[in-house]
Amino acid sequence: MENLHSLREHVVRLLEGGQAYDTFSDIVAEFSADQRYVVPPGAEYSAWQILEHLRIALRDILDFSRNENGTYVELNWPQDYWPATPAPPDVRGWDSTINAFLADRKALEALVLDPKKDLFAPFPWGAGQTLLREALLAADHASYHLGQLVMVRRLLDS
Repeated sequence: MENLHSLREHVVRLLEGGQAYDTFSDIVAEFSADQRYVVPPGAEYSAWQILEHLRIALRDILDFSRNENGTYVELNWPQDYWPATPAPPDVRGWDSTINAFLADRKALEALVLDPKKDLFAPFPWGAGQTLLREALLAADHASYHLGQLVMVRRLLDS
């Protein structure tokens, strides 16, 4: 039982980041207001588009993982996962996206820490996916795109 508790804590720390790279909050804080919506030369997306993609993908993973009631609807790739414009529809978009991502990450962490949730049991609504797999997928996905955000900021600073 102690090993399972330790595994849950390790997965949460992985989701939070900051062990092998800067945290999500540290990375997004490095963008000035005038850099957030610019697609730099050599990049495909603005920082906000990457950030919003992170939020959408995490929400999708969370919705899939909480699908006990059968309401999960699969998103269409790639159009449902990437915003079409480099800037959000309103001035609150950057902060709203950050807050939503952090809230959803906290909700996924709560699922992982819940001793009533079996990390290894395949979801009845899936094709072999488990809560552990979904949490590791979320952490892996976030680390990839956080690296992209670092590169976008460097391109904007050059």
